[in-house]
Parts: sequence; C-alpha cells; structure tokens
Amino acid sequence: MIRKTLAALACATMLATGAHAQTAAPIQPDVALMRDAVKTLASDAFEGRAPATAAEPKVLDYIIGKFRAVGLQPGVHGGWLQDVPTVAIAGHDHSGLHITGKGQDLTFAYGSDYVVGSYREVAQTTLANAPLVFVGFGVNAPELGWNDYAGVDMHGKIAVILINDPDYWMTSEDGLFKGRRMTYYGRWTYKFEEAARQGAAGALIVHDTFPAAYGWNVVQSSWSGPQRFVASDDHGMSQTQINGWVQHGVAAKLFAAAGLDLDAQAEAARHKGFHAVPLGLSANVAFANTITRSVSHNVIGVLPGRTHPEDVVLYSAHWDHLGHCTPDAKGDGICNGAVDNATGVAALLALAEANVKTGPAARSQVFVALTLEESGLLGSEYYAQHPVYPLSHTVGGVNMDALPPSGAAHDYAMTGGDKSDLTGVLRSTLADMGLRETAEDHTERGHYYRSDHFSMAKRGVPMFDLSRGHDLLIGGTAAGDAAAEDYVTHRYHQPSDEYSDSWDWSGITEDVGLFYRLGRTLADGNTWPNWHPTDEFRAARDASRASGQ
Repeated sequence: MIRKTLAALACATMLATGAHAQTAAPIQPDVALMRDAVKTLASDAFEGRAPATAAEPKVLDYIIGKFRAVGLQPGVHGGWLQDVPTVAIAGHDHSGLHITGKGQDLTFAYGSDYVVGSYREVAQTTLANAPLVFVGFGVNAPELGWNDYAGVDMHGKIAVILINDPDYWMTSEDGLFKGRRMTYYGRWTYKFEEAARQGAAGALIVHDTFPAAYGWNVVQSSWSGPQRFVASDDHGMSQTQINGWVQHGVAAKLFAAAGLDLDAQAEAARHKGFHAVPLGLSANVAFANTITRSVSHNVIGVLPGRTHPEDVVLYSAHWDHLGHCTPDAKGDGICNGAVDNATGVAALLALAEANVKTGPAARSQVFVALTLEESGLLGSEYYAQHPVYPLSHTVGGVNMDALPPSGAAHDYAMTGGDKSDLTGVLRSTLADMGLRETAEDHTERGHYYRSDHFSMAKRGVPMFDLSRGHDLLIGGTAAGDAAAEDYVTHRYHQPSDEYSDSWDWSGITEDVGLFYRLGRTLADGNTWPNWHPTDEFRAARDASRASGQ
C-alpha cells in the first residue's frame, strides 16, 4: 500500500512540476522562511510549545500550513498528523527499600538513598523477597562476545547494575566498548531494557558521579515526578516491575552485607568473562501509581521519489519544548525554546522548500516534525515503533536539534563518531564544501543517545546528527567556546532561550546547506548505508533489511 501510494504521488508530482533528477548541488536556504518560523514558534503566543496542551493545535496548524505552502504532500495516509499516545506514571507512598538475608536487616529511604518507579500501568507496585543479583554493567553484546547475563536466570530477581560501560575509565577510544566514548550499552535506558529482556523483576543502577557525568541530585529530581512513556498494547506489562537507582554508598553497604567488596566486584565486571554474582540478599519495595493518559502528534509531509518512491530518506526535528516553567528574575515563566528547537523546525521547513524547488529525488523524502523529545524522545520512539514508512525501506536520514545562531564555522563534528557508512558521505561532503571534521566534545556523555535520531538508530536506521564546530569564521575557537558556554549557562531550558532580531543566521544557513547535500546524496543515490560490523546497531539493520518490513 505504501509503495503504491508513493508511486501515485510521485507521478502526480512529476506531472505538476516537470522536475528531473539533479545532483546534490549547493543551495541557498531561505533565511526569511527560517526567521519567520523561529520568531513565530518561539513567541509567547505559542506558550513554550508543551505537548498535549492548548498550545499544541497552534503549533500543528503552523507547521502543516508551512509544509503545504512549500509544496509537500500529506505524509500520513492522506493526512498530516500521526497520533502519539502516551502514559504518565507518578509513583507515591513509597515504602522504603527493605533488604534482608545473611542475617541483615537494612532499610533505605526513598529520595536520599534510592529512587524507583514502574513502567507498568498498575495502581500498586509491590515486590517482595526478590533476590538481588549483581550483573556487572548489565551488557549483552553478541557482536563483542560479551554477556553479563550468561548462565543466570533473572526471573523474579532484581538486577544490580553499574552505570556506563566497561571502558568508561579510559582516556582513549581504543577499548572494546570504544574507551572513553560511551556506547549505547552505557546508557541507563539500555540497562533497563536489557533487564526486561532477561525477564528480571526489577533493575537498580548503581549511581556514581564520574561515570554518570551528573550528580545524584539529577537522578533524584528526574525521578521524583511523573515518568512519561509511549503507550503500549500490553500496558507496559512486558517491562520489569520496578526500575530505579541507588546511591553508590548504598550499593557499598549492600555488597558489604553480602560479604563482598563493591570496588573489587566492579573491577571484575570490567573484564570479559565476568559472571553474574547472586548477593544472597532479597529486596522488598512497594509504592502506589497515579496514571495519566494523553495524546500528542507528529507532523509528517512527503516529497515522493521519482524512480524509487518506496525507498525513503528521513529528515526530523522536534517541535516541542517545555511550555510554562519556573519564572526567571524578571517574572518570565515561558520557556520559548527558540534555539531548542524552533531552529530545527525552521531548518526542516527550509530543507523541504529547497528539495521541492530542486524537484523530486530518486527516492522519497519524508519530513517529520516530532513531538515529546523533551519528555524522553517519545515522538520519535512512537514513530519508530509504528513507522508510517517501513524502516526496512528507510535508507537513512538527518536529525536537527538546536542550531545555534553563533555564526558560520570551519568545522563540524559527527555525534557518536565513526559508527556507519554515513561517515564517508559526511567527509566527502565536508571536503567539497571546504569544511573539516572535528572531534565531538565530551564523548563520555553519550550525546548520540539523547536526541531523536537515536530512536531510529537502535532499530537499524543510520542517521546523521551533526554539531557545528567552535572554530568560527569570525572570532575563531575563542568566540565559539564563549557562545557555547553562554547558551548552556544562560539560555538552555530557560525562559531566556528567545528569538532576537540580532541573530547571526550565517551558521544556521551553513548547517542547512550541509544537511541538504547530505540528505540529497542519499535520496538521489542507490546505496544502503550500514553500521560498521562491531557497532551495536549493525544486527538491527541486518535483520530489518532481511525482513523487508
């Protein structure tokens, strides 16, 4: 059905435009279009673009109007919107974490010692006498010959898991898990997902500030309110009963109660061949859940392909932000999200317009304005779970998130490093544009796994996620470093992330020019980029392409 629909749309587009294939020549993005988009979407009238609020219809109407105006066709079975149903679960009335066994009787306080919640849509969560098993870093990586769960049955048990991955302490990127650079196996989301796949009743991550790259205060605040998830057909019942974190000091006490040394066990877990260690202790924990459901929307437009419309190149940017937030000293309580991510939506519109003007590519190009990125990448997660265009026919794509108005630069960094065949496309394009590749900042923080492209990547679709470097044409690295620091310190997720007529658009224009050439190269080509053989997403791509679904 998708193939026939796109083929029909492609014919209609060619008849209307008389377009012919063109190579990925340079373009001049429409700055006026982008300026209008940021100024409008980041205005107080849009109230910070919080999903599933009274402001959402204004955002949707604006994006749909612009998609239609630049010449896209509706991308969701004749419509523009994809419903994204979500569930928010707020835990309360926590019992405390009670540990027994080996003659021990320990109780730890919710918030200061541990935090925990449930992904299951149930009114009450109770886990009694669940055995604790130390599973090292909780990694199952067949492509690396590594399985921390080998030989252990986790059903009815709680996995105790170290944060990050086995190479986090290294300064280079030479380790099996890419050394200092975090892999997906180091992300807390992966650890909870893998524990569920192993049949565990629960998962508790041991927090440690250095490998986590944030303090306990971040964990405590992030887990103290409602946790939002994509609604699932099984109401989350395939997930663990509990997921949470314990302070490093709490974990040390647990290991001591088991007659073990946490540091010694952590050292053993860094080496291949580690075997899970039952602690001989059991945990008891209970809490109530308040469940709230809502629906937001992704906006999708398509430019059907000329000769291979069944194959898709994806462009994405999230439209949502934080809405009303803590007022600043001036009393401004709207987090407008001008840079994050009205700029990404503006770039999405400019790319759509440029591709329509150039004419249909060989492959279809799909433009998605995603919701709920700020709530945990939920709009992209829902799309990846329920793709309008099969992921097995999605060649790759470009994700755009927070394009700073700090001026053009000499350099760009590939977020995540050299993970796939897309690296070669980027390097040749940069060379053609007179730009150079630079190293990603803070590779230990796992930025690749914290934006919308990741939802596609973990299901096998390679996506570009780039950041403009700090070596600015005007002012060099000193100016670039200062601009980045100013944004992070004074604007990021604050009411001060606002549009200004004084913005320098040269850098954003450069970004969009690069994104266009990268996407168009994929759209007019016939290659199927894959992940490198030892990458954590290679197996997903191979399985997807083999299935054809």
